[in-house]
Amino acid sequence: RVFLRAINQYADMLNKKFLDQANFELQLWNNYFHLAVAFLTQESLQLENFSSAKRAKILNKYGDMRRQIGFEIRDMWYNLGQHKIKFIPEMVGPILEMTLIPETELRKATIPIFFDMMQCEFHSTRSFQRFENEIITKLDHEVEGGRGDEQYKVLFDKILLEHCRKHKYLAKSGETFVKLVVRLMERLLDYRTIMHDENKENRMSCTVNHQ
Repeated sequence: RVFLRAINQYADMLNKKFLDQANFELQLWNNYFHLAVAFLTQESLQLENFSSAKRAKILNKYGDMRRQIGFEIRDMWYNLGQHKIKFIPEMVGPILEMTLIPETELRKATIPIFFDMMQCEFHSTRSFQRFENEIITKLDHEVEGGRGDEQYKVLFDKILLEHCRKHKYLAKSGETFVKLVVRLMERLLDYRTIMHDENKENRMSCTVNHQ
């Protein structure tokens, strides 16, 4: 809780003194995002790993601090305005880590940041290739590391498709991208399940089928 308060004071200072064009400090903002995501993903806040009694106790006393800081990160991202392009694709990985936390409201609030990144890069270069390459690379790494699940795949699909379809220029390319990522996620999740299967023959046949 003390750290959360400190991070929020840091955020206030960034918004007040280091956001306008003349005083913008890229490194300070970068540090903020990395620090906040590291706080949110730390082991001691992953409530689903605790017993239900311990989880209830923490929620009762502190609430889910991941949700609190996650909403703050989202707001800070949108505050960046014209500076956002300076954080693409470097910030794709940290934002992905945050959206993969298995907390539904946090996911719903933060997955739309990806569409904002796509839109931002598209306005700048008429494509979102750097964003696309980065998210595919990072997703592979994260799912292999045990993160991500069926619910994440469904939310990612639904939220991003909704956003893309409303956009004049991103409707078609956006939908193609979302379908590609969802298919990749399906395969990565299946592959992870297979790798944990004790039956070697079963593992081998499933791997062959996937290729």
